[in-house]
Amino acid sequence: MKQEITSLLIANRGEIAVRIIRACQELGIRSVVVFSDIDRTSPHVLYADEAYHIGPAPSAQSYLVGDKLIEIAKKANVEAIHPGYGFLSENPTFARKVIEAGLIFIGPPASAIEKMGDKTTARKIMEEAGVPIVPGTVKPLASVSEAHKISEEIGFPVLVKAAGGGGGKGMRIVESSQDLQGAFKSAQNEARSAFDDDRIYIEKFVQSPKHIEIQVLADSHGNYVHLGERECSIQRRHQKIIEEAPSLAIDDTIRDGMGKAAVKAAQACNYVNAGTIEFLFDGEKNFYFLEMNTRVQVEHPVTELITGIDIVKEQIAIASGKPLSFSQNDIQRNGHAIECRIYAEDPLNNFLPSIGTVERLQGPSGPGIREDRGIQQGNEISVHYDPMVSKLLAWGRTREEALRRMDRALHEYLIQGVITNIPACIHILRHPRFIDGSYTTHFMSEHFDPEVLRTPNNDEQTAVAIAAATMVHRQKKQPIVTASQPGQINKWKYQERTRD
Repeated sequence: MKQEITSLLIANRGEIAVRIIRACQELGIRSVVVFSDIDRTSPHVLYADEAYHIGPAPSAQSYLVGDKLIEIAKKANVEAIHPGYGFLSENPTFARKVIEAGLIFIGPPASAIEKMGDKTTARKIMEEAGVPIVPGTVKPLASVSEAHKISEEIGFPVLVKAAGGGGGKGMRIVESSQDLQGAFKSAQNEARSAFDDDRIYIEKFVQSPKHIEIQVLADSHGNYVHLGERECSIQRRHQKIIEEAPSLAIDDTIRDGMGKAAVKAAQACNYVNAGTIEFLFDGEKNFYFLEMNTRVQVEHPVTELITGIDIVKEQIAIASGKPLSFSQNDIQRNGHAIECRIYAEDPLNNFLPSIGTVERLQGPSGPGIREDRGIQQGNEISVHYDPMVSKLLAWGRTREEALRRMDRALHEYLIQGVITNIPACIHILRHPRFIDGSYTTHFMSEHFDPEVLRTPNNDEQTAVAIAAATMVHRQKKQPIVTASQPGQINKWKYQERTRD
């Protein structure tokens, strides 16, 4: 059933909200956003056509209040809600409520979110569909004794994992039977706290794997395609830091096999819209289903840069009932893309968030550079939300060109007021293991040395000195800015949204 989307509410904040607004602007769609107290002057509020206050800073009192989001959507007279990623994007109850309210949910059916959000159910569906899974259980374990029995059968080391969550929470690596009981109880407690669900399952721990994911798109007319892989092995505490596409570890034969398996996985749960199938890839070139993310991914721009396909626009088109405008054979890869997630974190202090006001912010630019940013100068990095400043991307005709462009862009990036992980990103990109593509998900624990960041080399010291001198010069000669200058936010809009 086709229903033209002329307006939508973005149930999110930060860079993904800005990303969706830009897609709406290009499609001629009216964009409506919500904001908490602390986000009143954030870019997504200033760029949207309309903005509504939703509550205090804590997400549990604002961005996670599904009923309030739907109420605002109706008040704003929109046809659809786009959840972005995080918050309520993978909440089947919210997806159902959106549909029951007569609105379009720009995402998969609630049934697919439910099936793939439960890790044991997802593993069972994949096993039945013929998609390779890591050896282990396909149902939650009833007791520690059952965990011991399964672990002895598949062999240590094993992973104890939460059935109802992700992001590394409720996950423990167990090297021997002596450690299993403690790990099982600890994972249960963490899972109960994080997801209100203490069900646990076990799978074989794949030694030194790569983390490879496949982007899929599916419409309501039965058409399924994959857009190739993204290499996401540079991770810290199971959270991705740097992603690239294509992967040096994947040849055309493996890529074709993984792509077909990803499509098969999407078909098995009757998936519609954009989604990602994540795989573990071992040293013997075997791949195993890890999980499915039933939403747009943080790193989706990597795929956009090498395919030329706007994934957010495709999401909106699919949700409006349109068939995919291309087939699998139409999809071509061009060049290489790399993404660095720029976080307000201190690499020298175990990457703890750096809370404070962004006093100065000047992003990089130039050939092949894209930045998706959700904050601006004067905004606060707070304890209430993820401390990601932006997603910085570099495209090149070759991987070497993309790497050089990213290195340049990272050195151009100027942020004052908070500490960032930019030096860590530079260190990782210059590491021999990253350069030759042999890195695995254990890169940060095995190869990252924060002590290297304590003493900048002469080039870095020179760059800092130049940046400081440039800043002083610019402060003395500030240009006059008028509201009519291209790219400036309309001051009437700014004043209206910042008044008490």
